[in-house]
Amino acid sequence: MWLSANNFYDKLAISYKKHEVGTVMMPVTPSLCRSHLTVRGTVQGVGFRPFVYQLATELGLAGGVKNTSQGVVIEIEGPEKTLQIFFQKLQQDVPPHVVIRALEQQDLPAQGVMGFHIWPSEAVGKATETQILPDLATCAECLQDILSPDNRRHHYAFTNCTHCGPRFSIIRILPYDRCHTTMANFTMCADCQAEYTQPDNRRFHAQPNACAVCGPHLEFWTKKTQEGPQEGPQQSGNPLHLAIAMLRRGDIVALKGLGGFQLLVDAQNHSAVARLRQRKERPDKPLALMYPTLEQVHQDCKVSADAAKLLSSAQAPIVLLPKRLGSSSLANNIAPKMDRLGVMLPTTPLHHLLLQTLTSPVVATSGNLSGEPICIAKQDACQRLAPVADGFLVHNRPIQRPVDDSVVQLVHDKCQVLRHGRGYAPQVISLSGLVASDARILALGAHLKNAIALFSGDHIVLSQYIGDLDAPRTLERLKHTVTDMLSLYTCQPTAIACDLHPDYGSTRLAHTLAEQWAVPVISVQHHYAHVLAGMAEHSLDVPILGVAWDGMGYGPDQTVWGGEFLQITMSGFERVAHLLPFPLPGGELCSREPRRSALGLLYGCYGDVAFECDDLVPVQEFSASQRTVLQQMLTNKINTPMASSMGRLFDGVAALLNLHQVVSFEGQAALALEFAAAETMVQRGYPFIISSTVPYIIDWRPMVRKIIHDQGQGVATTVVAAKFHRTLVEIVTAIAKLINNSNIILTGGCFQNKLLSEQIIQHLQIAGFTPHWHQRVPPNDGGIAVGQIIGALRHLSMSV
Repeated sequence: MWLSANNFYDKLAISYKKHEVGTVMMPVTPSLCRSHLTVRGTVQGVGFRPFVYQLATELGLAGGVKNTSQGVVIEIEGPEKTLQIFFQKLQQDVPPHVVIRALEQQDLPAQGVMGFHIWPSEAVGKATETQILPDLATCAECLQDILSPDNRRHHYAFTNCTHCGPRFSIIRILPYDRCHTTMANFTMCADCQAEYTQPDNRRFHAQPNACAVCGPHLEFWTKKTQEGPQEGPQQSGNPLHLAIAMLRRGDIVALKGLGGFQLLVDAQNHSAVARLRQRKERPDKPLALMYPTLEQVHQDCKVSADAAKLLSSAQAPIVLLPKRLGSSSLANNIAPKMDRLGVMLPTTPLHHLLLQTLTSPVVATSGNLSGEPICIAKQDACQRLAPVADGFLVHNRPIQRPVDDSVVQLVHDKCQVLRHGRGYAPQVISLSGLVASDARILALGAHLKNAIALFSGDHIVLSQYIGDLDAPRTLERLKHTVTDMLSLYTCQPTAIACDLHPDYGSTRLAHTLAEQWAVPVISVQHHYAHVLAGMAEHSLDVPILGVAWDGMGYGPDQTVWGGEFLQITMSGFERVAHLLPFPLPGGELCSREPRRSALGLLYGCYGDVAFECDDLVPVQEFSASQRTVLQQMLTNKINTPMASSMGRLFDGVAALLNLHQVVSFEGQAALALEFAAAETMVQRGYPFIISSTVPYIIDWRPMVRKIIHDQGQGVATTVVAAKFHRTLVEIVTAIAKLINNSNIILTGGCFQNKLLSEQIIQHLQIAGFTPHWHQRVPPNDGGIAVGQIIGALRHLSMSV
């Protein structure tokens, strides 16, 4: 019998009536009952077995508990009334990170046994039934341990317990036991073993349990030559102190963290930050900061109560926070021309020890070269990062899989994950009651911000962030992640879902794997998948209006989409509205050169006359010969796709306002436009026109003409930027009223724009609609694999 976690107790409490009495070890009273439970959910690596053991022992019940590949199995025996108390407390008093998703209950004959035990684990059943816990930041008790001089773990950098520490990054296979993790080679000393076996100890069955006697240790490596570091660890000095000394003199340190390497530098040293940018080839993109304490974050940022909770949470993500105006000791090249900082607190004992000694913030950015995946092995890091880092603070606990730091922001007082990594990945999205399918589906995501997803049973597992697939190393990391997830969850797909774009690295891999496995490929249109991801996250059913805005995605008509309103139907979707397409001279080049998008907008408004607008900066940016070539491209439609892209509209407007003509990272121009509008309130936007029939075509040309007029009249850039945002709010509200669906999903990379999202949410709510926006699943392409799963399931259900 399957029961959801919500109605489990009520049904179970009345399910004990008559029980057979079989062969027993001691006399069995008529009221003695025995039950077999299989518990699914996040129940391994979270102290659930110790909790069950303590609860059963406290109540005087007999039986045992064990991990399996399917979850946790409990056999429990005792008086019926006492069992009912056990079942109630099993629901209500679980440890903080336990999530019980479902339980299977079966009555058994009472055996009259004595005592309750933690039994050896068994690898039986499908591992997809088990939810693996993400890595967790150091808890308050473990922090106290490492800071207390009289504690045997004083200053031990790998302290953990059942409430914190590595999980996902060290698991090799399920079930979750020490022998199945990268801690397998570290044999516990007598003291650690005693803690591990004491039921009243918070390290009772804590699989990564260790101390300085028996556990991992730090090493500090320095570069011997320009070719790479010396072969072994530095022989003299405390590794932590050596790293701190390097940071204090302005050097760059590569630190092996929980899920991969980070590059650290003194955040108050302008030249050190500049050196990091130059070596990493990252001229403008904001750099994340790690602060010693929350109090110090308050000095440089505006920290709301909700933001403080996120920073101090077990997930401990990078949180985007508004800069505080006034003096700051931070280097001014950490987040140039941005109004927000990406901030986190120490996540491991190693980070705590480092930051408490430094007493000031450090830049903590991903340990990779530009465009490549994060390093996880110390030998690999010392080779790849040798051109960047001056020293390497490493350790000998292997990282099984890379997990980047998560990035989040608050949108309308709700946490929104932008990069799905440490603390959040892997994430399980339940489809219980929504989908019934025996299919096992692998979704390979998109080309940028790639992440994959796996469907089996009644839920989706979303992987950690992988990266952009332009770099060969990242494409290899994608292939490795596919192999890793399928092995970890013991799942062989019966179908593969991917993007409709034929040239994506993920699409090509999908077809290669499908041929190897002899399974079908199901292509799911990019923006359709974005909307479906939002539906899955919020457990929504049709009819739904999805507003899917991003840079670009391949449309079924083989044109570039990106400013879409999609009505989701039982059989698929209808494109009910979209931006009027405009030309993108140079195609993909427009994503790196906003001036090209601006030229496309101008050409859409004025035709060839656009090239005579010498007073406009995007036109001035091109030489006479370049203008001639571009004019020919536009006139003859050579490498000039038409696009309904909201992302490119943002870029074009930013270039018209001379915020950016060329960018060094994705979204840079749009971020600058959001920043320009952030502090300015306007009552109405610019004019636009909506056609009279479906699909409604949104003509942006009146807006662009008015923007150019305002700019010529000397209207402040901040006002123009604010009016642009307000125009988009009015467009969404107008289309919502025309379609008249109560539930509206905001999805796609453009809805990483906090200002835009919050204004649209507010106006839709005032107009009587119910807006939904991404929170656990990223709104960008990092969450699109979830939607690909749903698209594939919908396709399979219609083909039966």
